[in-house]
Amino acid sequence: SLTSPMSDVFLNFMAGGVGGMCTVIVGHPFDTVKLRLQTMPKPAPGQKPLFMGALDCCKRTIAKEGVFALYKGMAAPLVGVTPLFAVFFGGCAIGKYIQQKSPDQEMSILQNANSGAIAGLMMTSIMVPGERIKCLLQVQSAGHAPTGVHYDGPMDVVKKLYKQGGIASIYRGTAATLLRDIPASAAYYSVYEYLKKKFVGEGSHGKLSPGATLMAGGLAGIANWSVCIPADVLKSRLQTAPEGKYPGGIREVLKEVLREEGPKGLFKGITPVMLRAFPASAACFFGLELSLHYLRMFI
Repeated sequence: SLTSPMSDVFLNFMAGGVGGMCTVIVGHPFDTVKLRLQTMPKPAPGQKPLFMGALDCCKRTIAKEGVFALYKGMAAPLVGVTPLFAVFFGGCAIGKYIQQKSPDQEMSILQNANSGAIAGLMMTSIMVPGERIKCLLQVQSAGHAPTGVHYDGPMDVVKKLYKQGGIASIYRGTAATLLRDIPASAAYYSVYEYLKKKFVGEGSHGKLSPGATLMAGGLAGIANWSVCIPADVLKSRLQTAPEGKYPGGIREVLKEVLREEGPKGLFKGITPVMLRAFPASAACFFGLELSLHYLRMFI
């Protein structure tokens, strides 16, 4: 079997793709609810908000548009997230390779955090356009597209954004995404690796049971989102705003949220995020470990 560092990067790249697919399939409905809550219009004085909370949003979406509405816009992340997670876990393997003096050296929690941060940086450069497309399509299907432009699908979004503001418009929200993903990825990967070590019991020959993998993966997901939800709220607002609304970028969005809603506005959508974080992340690491296991048998 191949044991060179590059083959390890390749295996993690392949297995990460499978992990990514598992994440999207399990997590997308929660993501739709989160985005609809984060971007719902501000109610007029004396009016009730559009949704009372995560459960209400979920119930009303299904009642109005059917259960598949929760999977709206899933094709883009499925196509996009698979290579993203491949890049992420490949990036983690590269981070490990850069820091290790020898291949069997134990990684510290800080070194794993560094690997996650490197992977987060690599992933963001590919991810921003996909996130921007996904946010615009999800908000549009909720019926309150703040941009007032109608899009017929992912390619149409790209064409119209490019016409509006060139590449810069397609990449709007890059700084916000980096602000969200570098610390979150560091937390995600280091917590998973730390728990994995803790859960590998005596006498299990270093093998993690499926239950332990799901548990470590789920808790890593919660750690990841605990770190990054405020940046995620700002990013959603920025990426779904009409062209030119926030010339000052993320700082301007932050001021507006704090002025209008106070600090709690930065945690909008936290319920569906936390409900999603555990199962989606557990599915991701389960898919990753299972694929790594089989790939190592065949390669």
